[in-house]
Amino acid sequence: MSQRNYLRLASMIFNQAVMATPDVLDMAVRWANQSMQLNIINLGDSPLPPLRASADSQPSTHRALMGYDDMRERTGVAVVPVHGLLVSRNAHLEMCEVMTSYEQIRAGMVEAVNDSAVQRIVLDLDTNGGHVNGAFELADDIRRLAQEKPITAIVNHSAYSAGYLIAASCTEVVLSKTAGVGSIGVIGAHLDRSQMNEKMGLKVTTIYAGAHKNDGTPHAPLTEQAYLSMKAGIDDAYEMFVEAISTSRGLTAQQVRDTEAAMYRGSRAISIGLADRLATAQDTLDGLVADVRASRSPSPSIALRAKAADLQAQI
Repeated sequence: MSQRNYLRLASMIFNQAVMATPDVLDMAVRWANQSMQLNIINLGDSPLPPLRASADSQPSTHRALMGYDDMRERTGVAVVPVHGLLVSRNAHLEMCEVMTSYEQIRAGMVEAVNDSAVQRIVLDLDTNGGHVNGAFELADDIRRLAQEKPITAIVNHSAYSAGYLIAASCTEVVLSKTAGVGSIGVIGAHLDRSQMNEKMGLKVTTIYAGAHKNDGTPHAPLTEQAYLSMKAGIDDAYEMFVEAISTSRGLTAQQVRDTEAAMYRGSRAISIGLADRLATAQDTLDGLVADVRASRSPSPSIALRAKAADLQAQI
């Protein structure tokens, strides 16, 4: 991997707020450890697939994964996938096999809203979250677009952290009895390489101006100043998260905080106001298609009048 991609990888993982479940952050740190040869210990021995650069990647074709591929015109329902690790831009590294950028999601939804054949939009969610950067802007856009066409979030099978922020911004949230939502919280990590440097006989001296310029350096233990600065950023993101969920779901800020970033499944998620109804992903999609079909069908009286007019014309 190029040095440029090392820098991008590090900036995506360390010393910043992340809206993802702890296992996703741990996985990212392990990838960094393996790919950047950091020799971080106690991170597990199982190998991970290599990182792949995707600087030239374009938004993928938005396909329904539940039996409605490229049938948007006939069904009137557009399905936008929200899968895997969520990142702000398409050009970010592909740290795992499945990633979705906020740019892709926005492009797919705008395309569906502008498509006259589409009456309903579905977000097909299976994600444990990702970047803070760009997530709240996307959530605002989803709420705005939902005023133009109904948007259903189908949790298939998870919508945690930044994924739940996206789901909660939709017109409704539907999940099955084993699907999960929540993890309304923010997390961050700092990498301390000072002991490894010492063992290797290395000493890094940093010359800088500006009291916070060297905050979070990996070549020294985290200082109290750097900790407080990083914590302030995490707290700011958390408050934005709480406010966004409170606004989208009609809950009080305290009700959102009381979830304590826990993850909830099925009927439990509905009982505390994080989701609207229980149904399988396929049944939900089939129901939306049936609703569109019914809305397109002429009423019996109109159909009878049309038939009578046709008979009259033949006499």
